[in-house]
Amino acid sequence: MAELELDSITKVFHDGDEEIVAVDDVSLTIEDGEFLVVVGPSGCGKSTTLRMVAGLESITSGAIRLGDDVINDVKSQDRDIAMVFQSYALYPHMTVQENMSFGLEESTGLSDDEIGARVEETASTMGIGDLLERRPDELSGGQQQRVALGRSIVRDPEVFLMDEPLSNLDAKLRAQMRTELQRLQEELDVTTMYVTHDQTEAMTMGDRIAILNEGELQQISSPLECYHAPANRFVADFIGEPGMNFFDVDREGDELVSELFTYPLSDWMVDDLGDTSELVFGIRPEDVSLVDVASAEHDFEAVVEVVEPMGDENTVHLHFAGHPDSSIVASVGGLQNVSQGEELAAHIPEEAIHLFDRQTGKVLHNRRLDSEEAVDATL
Repeated sequence: MAELELDSITKVFHDGDEEIVAVDDVSLTIEDGEFLVVVGPSGCGKSTTLRMVAGLESITSGAIRLGDDVINDVKSQDRDIAMVFQSYALYPHMTVQENMSFGLEESTGLSDDEIGARVEETASTMGIGDLLERRPDELSGGQQQRVALGRSIVRDPEVFLMDEPLSNLDAKLRAQMRTELQRLQEELDVTTMYVTHDQTEAMTMGDRIAILNEGELQQISSPLECYHAPANRFVADFIGEPGMNFFDVDREGDELVSELFTYPLSDWMVDDLGDTSELVFGIRPEDVSLVDVASAEHDFEAVVEVVEPMGDENTVHLHFAGHPDSSIVASVGGLQNVSQGEELAAHIPEEAIHLFDRQTGKVLHNRRLDSEEAVDATL
């Protein structure tokens, strides 16, 4: 196995005289055996980044290193990298065994017996040992996905690249395959770069997450660091469902003031803000609690607009009293009885808020965690 390093890689496409920067100076290192998930909205450059690593796209500038070797100019078939595509890309006229054997037959000097033994062992690991004589059109979506994964695993590559491999599966099977992929990656201990737009996959599967937006790397950290200590407003907004609540506020002395509320700050919070006065106030829905009456300084009168029962929790959409065009979302326990039109108070604890520079989006303060050690939002 090997470490994979992306060193200031950039990809520029040309549309006539116009330059389109798809990936902009991205640097990251995937440690030997690490599972890194690259996540971001459509068009952020994540698949282009993956294709450059695979050798399917040329690099405008920068370097890609596999172990100690720069592989910029190495042909894709010679990179010792296996890629799993969203479309599975199985040969329809071949059996499962032939699909899994094909790459080994074309790129190695293994004998037929050695190839057969490796395919059978991998098929057994993937739980498709009894499907080797079937063709792709005789398989379910989940079985086809296992074949596509098995075809990559059988090559025993230095690096796995996966481009949204679960997006064609239904929700239940996708959840099952997430668990299966994590088990396999831990068992095989192969350096893996996994691209997805699905934040649930990112949060549940990755050792670390690399978040891209408009071709630029926003943050690379553990899933919990990205969630609890976002580096900027984009990360805070992108990670989490329901999304974080945001409000534009101005700092006036030891208070945050908006047209919706005035929020008193403690001295320790004021110290974090420096001289910045134009801020964005953020609070995650699960940190907003609903109480009958506003009785504390961080309680704000609100009216329930919509309740979305999820079983284990209720997602409650409210507006601030006297401001029907405002919006705040709270996630509360599924057994808490909340009704449309009910007048309540939203409690927003100071230790749970995030504050961002309104001009740059950079985080100035992240919520306090229960643990004594603060989480660093490293880039």
